[in-house]
Amino acid sequence: MTLLGDQYASSDEETRIPEAQLVVAAPDVSLQANPTNAALDYGPARPEQGPLNPYKSTQGNSLKRKNALTGNAQEVAISDATFSTHHRKFQSLGYTMDPSGSGAYVGDLTRALRVRDDRSTSPSKRMDSVYRRKRQKRGDASIVEGEGAYKGPWARFQEDEDTLGEAELSSEEEYLEEAIVPARSSAVTKLTSDYQEDLTNTETTQFHGTSPLDYQNRTYMHVPQDLDIDLRAELGSTQNYHPKKLIDTWKSHTKAINALRFFPNFGHLLLSASADTKVKLWDVYHSRSLLRTYSGHTKSVTDTTFSPTGTHFLTGSYDRHMKLWDTETGACISRFQTSTKAVPHVLRFYPSTDTHEFLVGTSDKKIVQFDTRSGEMTQEYDHHLQAVNTITFCDENRRFITTSDDRSLRAWEYNIPVPIKYIAEPHLFSLVRAAPHPNGKSVAFQSADNQIVVYASTDRFRQNRKKSFRGHNTAGYAIDVSISPDGQFLMSGDSSGFVCFWDFKSCKMWHKIQVHEGATVCAQWHPKESSKVATAGLDGAIKYWD
Repeated sequence: MTLLGDQYASSDEETRIPEAQLVVAAPDVSLQANPTNAALDYGPARPEQGPLNPYKSTQGNSLKRKNALTGNAQEVAISDATFSTHHRKFQSLGYTMDPSGSGAYVGDLTRALRVRDDRSTSPSKRMDSVYRRKRQKRGDASIVEGEGAYKGPWARFQEDEDTLGEAELSSEEEYLEEAIVPARSSAVTKLTSDYQEDLTNTETTQFHGTSPLDYQNRTYMHVPQDLDIDLRAELGSTQNYHPKKLIDTWKSHTKAINALRFFPNFGHLLLSASADTKVKLWDVYHSRSLLRTYSGHTKSVTDTTFSPTGTHFLTGSYDRHMKLWDTETGACISRFQTSTKAVPHVLRFYPSTDTHEFLVGTSDKKIVQFDTRSGEMTQEYDHHLQAVNTITFCDENRRFITTSDDRSLRAWEYNIPVPIKYIAEPHLFSLVRAAPHPNGKSVAFQSADNQIVVYASTDRFRQNRKKSFRGHNTAGYAIDVSISPDGQFLMSGDSSGFVCFWDFKSCKMWHKIQVHEGATVCAQWHPKESSKVATAGLDGAIKYWD
């Protein structure tokens, strides 16, 4: 036995029990010591066995501390769809499956055991078989009518048939409503079956003044010279100021006004286009009254523009027609329509007086060029991806800039249907209105993100990031932007009924006036006056300010 060692003994000998010191502690912790180690790897203060520590992390930092005042919270991975399903089921039925996946129920256990529902909220297979037995057979697809006819998914349930058979009608009136009543109407006349009359080619005009001629047999087209200002002076020769008071208000339109245009170069007449399908001409001086009404569109007028001489003007409407009018007589000279019959959004005459062409930006992403003499389309610019919003001539009328709802800006050579510049930046919003600066070097655009941005109208067409006019709200509306004739001030409407004025050089807001009850969508500077502007809005009123 000495060779085997003291710790070994034969089976027939009694096992020796080494003396051990009895340790009584709370909690009871059994220390498992390794006799080969010279020192303990742990101390009695950090036992391997003992009470469960709810704050201890068993997997590093993956399990965060989830402890609440009412108990210990346990983290369970569950999808949003499963959580929504169980939450709705608990709210409607009072019980649902335990989301921990144990298979138990939470909530009203008595109702859960009675219904014996599974984890999903759909009816059980047993209930489905009951419903299938109550349903009629689908029938044979080759039989149209009679016994065994095909019913397919329209086969009724037995409960529906019983309900229909046992239902009693409450009155004779109810029976007549549900049954097929024989027709007792009179014979159809020609007036009821005839198509509605096409009024797109019917134009009328009405003169509202006392006499179309003055004492010298001159019409309202004559530029007045008996004023305290010279309307024949050079454009931009007068220093401008922002207006402060209301001079006059014109009310004749019954709906919102979409466009305002002063007579080119002189400004003694004002043209307004409205959603009431009418275009009206106003006298800015002398009587300051309504002169003439032009009627010929069947839907809202989208835009209007004077010819360079002012003797004619164009109108576009949601009835998909464009019409050329005589300003003096009110006669409709010609009608235009694109090949795709698109809605015209913006109209611009070519600024030169010796040409007879105009551009129209349409809702089908195209800019179409027409000749007013022949009435035919002469060019088509098709590169935009959405409806065209603005057309602005620049560089001595050799080029023009267009913007669209596709959040892009494109520059074109006139009569060449290929863009020479394309700008589409990630931060760029839709540019809905435009106004060229009188110096011809830049163009201001009304952006849909409540600011006015400025782009150069020279060869590079770059954005001037130092010029950004803010402080107004235009989102959701196509609101006009206008620059004073001397280039000192910039003006814009507002969706809250204001009109705002900025200094073009410093981008500082100078003035803000409440002018309309609704949104101010139209705002135009007078081409010759120092501080007169015209505004119009959704309320249908035109206001003249000084």
